Amino acid sequence: MGKPYTGAFLNYNQKVNSQRLSTITCKPSESGTAHEGLYAAIWQHFSRVLIILLSLGAGLVNATAQAQISAYVTNLAGTVSVIDTTTNTVVATIPVGIFPSGVAITPNGTRVYVTNIFNSISVVNAATNTVVETIPSGQFPTGIAITPDGTRAYVVNQLVTNQGNNTVSVIDTMTNTVVATIFVGLGASEIAITPDGTRAYVPDQQDSMISVIDTATNTVVATIPVSGPSGIAITPDGTQAYVTSPGTGTVSVIDTVANTVGATISLGGNQNPFRVAITPDGTRAYVTINVPNNVVLVIDTATNAVVATIPVGVGPNGVAITPDGTHAYVTNDDSDSVSVIDTATNTVVATIPVGEGPVTVAITPVPQIPTGKEQCKNHGYLKFGPPAGPFKNQGQCVSYVEHH
Repeated sequence: MGKPYTGAFLNYNQKVNSQRLSTITCKPSESGTAHEGLYAAIWQHFSRVLIILLSLGAGLVNATAQAQISAYVTNLAGTVSVIDTTTNTVVATIPVGIFPSGVAITPNGTRVYVTNIFNSISVVNAATNTVVETIPSGQFPTGIAITPDGTRAYVVNQLVTNQGNNTVSVIDTMTNTVVATIFVGLGASEIAITPDGTRAYVPDQQDSMISVIDTATNTVVATIPVSGPSGIAITPDGTQAYVTSPGTGTVSVIDTVANTVGATISLGGNQNPFRVAITPDGTRAYVTINVPNNVVLVIDTATNAVVATIPVGVGPNGVAITPDGTHAYVTNDDSDSVSVIDTATNTVVATIPVGEGPVTVAITPVPQIPTGKEQCKNHGYLKFGPPAGPFKNQGQCVSYVEHH
């Protein structure tokens, strides 16, 4: 908004000065001309100062409009801690439901969805860090993932149904209502969606398999045998999924084209990998190893070899990586803290106290700006947040493109 206002002022200033010069030329009196010249000089000086102030204001507006990169941490105590990743301090604590577990952020960064184990999902406005809606869910919701277009949230429900299965609820994020329920295997708690949004992968720990969901039909189209799978993350190019197995101390690498296990990485004895996150460039996977080891292992995805071991807090659980790939945030369940890892040195550079029993963490995505009208179609406008959006409809998105 700052630029249009500054431009309008410059146009107005030019117009006023032009009119004033015209007035000066028409004045017959020398004293009148002198006064007009003085007024013109004063106005010129004032206008320069005002231009500077408006320019600074425009900069402040644009800076304010930039989305803050924040880390949202669910705490079993019933809150979400919001961390400013620039200062690594907690800037807000949000009361949510009972025993919050999973957390996911919409692609435009405006909404944060939090699963509360006692059958609800809290929707948080990221601008105000307040709960704006509570959605009734399936039984014991845990893992959650949002499609790349932001239109749907997929929530894993851990309680076994009468049919002897766990389920995944599909939420329409425009209406915040459950629009589909998908039966998966037993022991499901996590979920990940491919970058193109066509597939969702659900580790079924008790059934030792991974359910593959076609998001167009919301049906399970394949199952992949994996021993005791738990955490999962998909590479940025969508070709591989890294799956942790706490019971066997391994990480399985899934070929998502063939839906088969392409490699199994042994982490050694007495290792119990929990969750995993992959860097934006796809070169490394960060795996949390819970008690008694309390470390994060770094896997080189080119060789599938462990290249670093990083001591963190007690009971490392969730892990997320900043959009620029420079830092990894790790929740430490038993020490009520978050460890911040510098991914260049693979060392802990900060430890942040949070709420009691931190479980998972999600980090706001990089702001996206539409550059073509085609990007606004088919609900594409939902992907864009500050400084361009959010847009309420396709028309607003198209209008933004036309004027920028």
